[in-house]
Amino acid sequence: MMGPYYEHNFKTQVEKCEPPNQAIKAAMDSLINNGCQVHFGRWLIEGSPYVILFDIGAAAWNLDRWKGDLWNACSIGLPYHDREANDSLIFGSLVAWFFKELTDQLQDKPNVIAHFHEWQAGTGLVLSRSRKIPLATVFTTHATLLGRYLCAGNADFYNNLDKFNIDQEAGERQIYHRYCLERAAVHCAHVFTTVSQITAVEANHMLHRQPDVVTPNGLNVRKFSAMHEFQNLHSMNKAKIQEFVRGHFYGHLDFNLEKTLFFFIAGRYEFSNKGADLFLESLSRLNYLLRVHKSDVTVVVFFIMPAKTNNFNVESLKGQAVRKQLWDTAQSVKEKFGKRLYESLLRGEIPDMSKILDRDDFTIMKRAIYATQRHSFPPVTTHNMLDDSTDPILSNIRRIGLFNGRNDRVKIVFHPEFLSSTSPLLPMDYEEFVRGCHLGVFPSYYEPWGYTPGECTVMGIPSVTTNLSGFGCFMEEHVSDPSEYGIYIVDRRFRSADESCSQLTQFMFSFCQQSRRQRIIQRNRTERLSDLLDWRYLGRFYMHARHLALSRSFPGKFKMDHLNLAPTQGFRYPRPASVPPSPSASLHSTPHHSDEEDDDTYDEEEEAERDRQNIKAPFTLGAEPEGKSKQPLENGN
Repeated sequence: MMGPYYEHNFKTQVEKCEPPNQAIKAAMDSLINNGCQVHFGRWLIEGSPYVILFDIGAAAWNLDRWKGDLWNACSIGLPYHDREANDSLIFGSLVAWFFKELTDQLQDKPNVIAHFHEWQAGTGLVLSRSRKIPLATVFTTHATLLGRYLCAGNADFYNNLDKFNIDQEAGERQIYHRYCLERAAVHCAHVFTTVSQITAVEANHMLHRQPDVVTPNGLNVRKFSAMHEFQNLHSMNKAKIQEFVRGHFYGHLDFNLEKTLFFFIAGRYEFSNKGADLFLESLSRLNYLLRVHKSDVTVVVFFIMPAKTNNFNVESLKGQAVRKQLWDTAQSVKEKFGKRLYESLLRGEIPDMSKILDRDDFTIMKRAIYATQRHSFPPVTTHNMLDDSTDPILSNIRRIGLFNGRNDRVKIVFHPEFLSSTSPLLPMDYEEFVRGCHLGVFPSYYEPWGYTPGECTVMGIPSVTTNLSGFGCFMEEHVSDPSEYGIYIVDRRFRSADESCSQLTQFMFSFCQQSRRQRIIQRNRTERLSDLLDWRYLGRFYMHARHLALSRSFPGKFKMDHLNLAPTQGFRYPRPASVPPSPSASLHSTPHHSDEEDDDTYDEEEEAERDRQNIKAPFTLGAEPEGKSKQPLENGN
């Protein structure tokens, strides 16, 4: 892997070592002898890949000369005040220089493939190609530059893809030079890839090249040897979240925590792109539905999105202190009670309950109860916000009136910082928190892939996504009935905002109606989908892209039998066998279920084995093998 060098990160995340390949060492030495600083080592992450890191600051004295080289190569000029674009030029020039030295050393034995990600790395690709360096190149855009800007500006993006004046839009946002770099990299690459079908459509309009391959984002899936280990982790981490809720809602804890569901949304604070606007409106409607149906279910919703704050707010910290004090009081009284009960039983007497606790114990308990009284609502945010009056989430909470009142069945907790296990409020890291929740809600408008619902799936937690996210499209393509596997897909592409909002509300309300047993069955199904997201499968698309790049850059040496990728040919994940064929039979007509109800149609082992058989060969990179017959549920998209 190749990237920019930052001293602090290098010291804490990289183990320095010598390059094992002599050609790489010679190429690095050539740059170092010409006044550049290049570092080599193992990056201390899973897989421990080798990294070559170029010091951008140490090579900045070449910036003006390299700007001239870029202009001569492709007539793109960079303004002096755009630090990020200038850094990407320095980095790209160093990378192209390195590849020139490396290919001179190797002399086509073996050939080199370079895979560039995003426009910041694309300059190296443009310069390598303009200098005719013998290199197979792949360029991946995870999201188009202009797509991000247009969606952040609340443009009706997907309905107007073919109507935008691209050059004008980029110019008005003062990113025309960046857009040119991105587009040049796309058109110079032997193979152009993107992460999802929805981004492929966008790239075709924004960058005027149809991606050759779609390379979905995967995860390193670690399976537990015990089938139910992830369910145990859910239970453990849910208990931690319940402890936080006991403190945060002290004095207003008139709801049953055993019938409380935890929903969450997490990610960058892009209010409309991430769908927080749609989510808040849906929560208002869900609150109304739960109240009208007199449901005993309470929903606590967490917004985990980093915003500008100056510290934890006092009320939140006080809540946790009150909870801890109450716990300590209960423990001390329990100790006394237990000791006296033990001594009484030793004497062969049934203790007199009115005498087993003395007056002091009752006084302590009464003081503890009075300490939990509060005259204000529990806070909707855990921190003091710097832009409280203009913050979009808080402004919308004020609009819909969800202030954690006693009558509200939906409670909101806005945590404007990423989670940390060292936090005094909610001491959990992100993975623990996700495992403890019941549903992740990510109704994004602009989400080229969407790792957050993917992470939920791998951990066996159901999630809501949309058909405008790469993940949602991928699941629609591969799973026959995603909602039965705990993947709820909101239609934001072909429905109005109000219809999408109603659909999301209905998904959440249906989820609230499930019994505990139904949720456990659903989590088992969700977790079994994790094989679909494993790099062991999705890595094939990257390999295909590299082979395609070799065949295009060195046609004399490498041949591809087929150039068209068929991502889902002959494969579609079936509906779970235990699900009734009619949607009306899948849920009871009343919101109340018995936790003891028994579902005779569900045999977990049998269903898991059927799923495992179906997932063995989900992707074919070429033509479908002869003689393969389609199953009834398969769909040759």
